[in-house]
Amino acid sequence: MQEKWSLRLIRISAIFGVIGAFLGSHMAGAGSYAFRPIHAHILVVGWLSVFAWGVFYKVFKVRAKKMVAAHGWTAIIGSIGLTAGMWLQFMNPFGVNETFSLIFYIVGGSVLLISFVLFVLVTFLIEKEGRR
Repeated sequence: MQEKWSLRLIRISAIFGVIGAFLGSHMAGAGSYAFRPIHAHILVVGWLSVFAWGVFYKVFKVRAKKMVAAHGWTAIIGSIGLTAGMWLQFMNPFGVNETFSLIFYIVGGSVLLISFVLFVLVTFLIEKEGRR
């Protein structure tokens, strides 16, 4: 199961990396830095954190398989939710209700926070040998 989650998280991080790089090039070309906080969160949370979690699951064997799945799902949902919610809140691209975009942003960030807490717990549940 860890192999599946490792690859899944690394693939999701690669998608975040492409989106973050695209936003960076768009900002440079347009001469506008309006997307700066979204760009930074996509790269730090979506690309860097999700990639690191994928590598962790490749290197270490975790005893609690269900916790790996719970962490993986909260990582994906939280990363997408936080960055999409931030985009909706700051850029308001579709003219959505401000309360809706704020709740979307907060829920995404909260799920991501749960993901970080689950990861801390997972690090204490590795096999004694640690490495595969």
